[in-house]
Amino acid sequence: MPKQLRLRTLPSEESTLRGKNLEIQFPLSAEILDLIEDMKLTVKKAPGIGLAAPQVGKNLMLAIINLEELGVKPFAIINPRVISKSIKKTEMDEGCLSMPGQFGPVRRPAKVEVSAYNEQGKKVLIKAGKLLAKVLQHEIDHLNAVLIIDKMEK
Repeated sequence: MPKQLRLRTLPSEESTLRGKNLEIQFPLSAEILDLIEDMKLTVKKAPGIGLAAPQVGKNLMLAIINLEELGVKPFAIINPRVISKSIKKTEMDEGCLSMPGQFGPVRRPAKVEVSAYNEQGKKVLIKAGKLLAKVLQHEIDHLNAVLIIDKMEK
C-alpha cells in the first residue's frame, strides 16, 4: 500500500536537495519499486506535476512526472539524461514543492530529448515540448542538484 512521503524543503534540508544522487541499478529492488509508488502518491497529494527523489530524502536518480491533467498517467524516469535540447528557449513561471509559495520566471529550452529507463528497466527516449519539456528539465535539474532559484530570471 503506497504511503505519502514527507517533502524536503529549503532552507532546512538544502544538503539533501543539493546532494549527489546515485544511479539506480537494475533489476529494481522491492524497495525502489515501493519508493516509486510512494512518490506517485506523494506528487498527486501535494499536488504537483513532478517530484524528484531528493525531494523525499532519497539521493537517487529517480523522478516522477505527473501530468494527469493532460491525460498522461504518472510515470517514473530512472537515471534520466537530457541528450539534446532546442536552441529556442521559452520562459514560464515555475514553482517547486521544495520551495512552497515561491514562483518565478525560468527560461529553458522549448524542446528536449531525454534518455531514461522506465520501471520495467527498458530504455526509453522521450521527445518533449511545451509543459512536458519544462517538467522533465525541472526534475532532471533536481537530480543534478540544481534548483529553480539558481535559474530564475533576476
